[in-house]
Amino acid sequence: MSDTEPKTKVLYNDQCPVCSFEINHYKGYAERCALPIRFDDLNTEAARWSMDADVAAQRLYVEKDGQLLSGMPAFRVLWAEMPRYRWLARVTGWPVIRPLSEFAYDRVLAPLIYRWHKKRQTRIQSRSR
Repeated sequence: MSDTEPKTKVLYNDQCPVCSFEINHYKGYAERCALPIRFDDLNTEAARWSMDADVAAQRLYVEKDGQLLSGMPAFRVLWAEMPRYRWLARVTGWPVIRPLSEFAYDRVLAPLIYRWHKKRQTRIQSRSR
């Protein structure tokens, strides 16, 4: 890794409207603030992460200092890197909030967004036939 390589990297699904809206917001913020965060679209960069694109589409992944995190822990790392969102990283890390936020993400939000992604893929494949 070179000295200019960001220590925080985000893998997200740019073809997912929900994911791209949120992560592109963070990406724009990071660029405006010159934060050393790299944002990779799983549709073009999953191999760079040594990860299957379908597995990557199931949740957010963040690599920080060589450690791979996913789900809410990944969001907390990302938010902690951005001054405007550090409060969110702290709040979702509180002992009572942490398990609730992880449950909501793991059991409700991530599966729901992934199902939307699979339905969208099916529609796109049907149209191209």
